[in-house]
Amino acid sequence: MTATGHALIGTIIAAKIGNPALAIPIAFASHYLADTVPHWDTATNRDRKSKTRFTIESVVDLLLGFVLSGALIALFFPSTNPLYAILIIIVAQLPDWITAPYLFLGWNIPPFKWSYDLGKKFDTEKGLPWGFVNQAVVIVALIFLVRIF
Repeated sequence: MTATGHALIGTIIAAKIGNPALAIPIAFASHYLADTVPHWDTATNRDRKSKTRFTIESVVDLLLGFVLSGALIALFFPSTNPLYAILIIIVAQLPDWITAPYLFLGWNIPPFKWSYDLGKKFDTEKGLPWGFVNQAVVIVALIFLVRIF
């Protein structure tokens, strides 16, 4: 799932679970669960992309996640503490943050390679457009469900 998708899921978790002792492990686990949904992300077909393109797409994705998370808080969860949301977003993205030195710098050492290998066990890639559509459906469904309950 994109960093944006993980950020939005982290935002939803922060908005609905005010106890960090619960929210942190749930956010961390949500990363792997979300990655089981067939999805597109910036690493999809990265062997066909230049390192510069892969890096730019990833940075834009990361920034977009925080911008959309702020909008999600403003529109639907205004009582959510923004600093708490940032913490939970980072935890929801943490497996990818740990993997980044392996992917971007070639650091083939633990914990970077270990995180990459673990993530690949859950990762289910799907090309565009359906890999993006799947993510959008999951995010919209989650927002809808948490607004109801």
